[in-house]
Amino acid sequence: MTNSRYNSRMFRPLPLVLLSFFATLAAGQTRVQDVIYLKVGGTAFTMDVVKPAKPNKAAVVFMVSGGWTSDHSMFKTFMPDIEKAFVEAGFTVFEVVHGAQPRFKVADIVEEVRTAARFAHAHAAEYGVDANRIGVSGISSGGHLSLMIAGMSDCPMKAVAAIAPPTDLGNWGKQGLVLTDNPQMAMFVPALGFDPTAPRSTIEAVAKQLSPITDITSKFPPTLIVHGDADVIVPLQQALAMDQALTKAGVEHKLEVIPGGGHDEKTFFPGVMKAIQWFKDKLLK
Repeated sequence: MTNSRYNSRMFRPLPLVLLSFFATLAAGQTRVQDVIYLKVGGTAFTMDVVKPAKPNKAAVVFMVSGGWTSDHSMFKTFMPDIEKAFVEAGFTVFEVVHGAQPRFKVADIVEEVRTAARFAHAHAAEYGVDANRIGVSGISSGGHLSLMIAGMSDCPMKAVAAIAPPTDLGNWGKQGLVLTDNPQMAMFVPALGFDPTAPRSTIEAVAKQLSPITDITSKFPPTLIVHGDADVIVPLQQALAMDQALTKAGVEHKLEVIPGGGHDEKTFFPGVMKAIQWFKDKLLK
């Protein structure tokens, strides 16, 4: 399976009836394009900031990510529907574009988006946002990155909502199975920085380092996980494992399982709606 095929399965277009619904939502919103949140070696990493007509002073840092790839073209594919739903609810949206794999390893991408989260928090007032009312969210690899942000020791995010996220790369579907042991995930060996010739213990250590489940402490922000029970790309086991780990750490959290939901709009659309409600509950009250 190629990267493009993987991404297309993650972000299938929403049904026309939903697109028609969302098309009415964005009147009066404003967009600040190409805000630089990080410069490294002459490369600028940017985000767009979308501000609603009627802001509620809260914001969501949203990971524009699929298969750990990210580019500005995604603003015109799956992002319009998502951002319109958030801005209609009054949330300012920091839409984060990160470096794409395989040029950038997942470990590098994690550090990029963590910087983006810190940037959004530090510059919140410039966009009419209360710095104490910012959450982070994403779908699939974007959900993984959201959870990696939530696991920062100095995480400035007050809530997280992850939709269909990988959470435990070293135990993929079952104990001891590394993500890339799955044939359809083997294409991510370069992205994850795995050396196929390295000892198994080394590969497992890298997988653990890149797994959000490893970073859970009692200080983890309130967390929503949404996952479909028919997901054949990211197994439901990933959500169940994260749920158990959050419970053990005493973290406020919720797992929403979508019956019949795959790694597609049947999970993603309800997931965005549930994320919005989660952020209303955690950031506005």
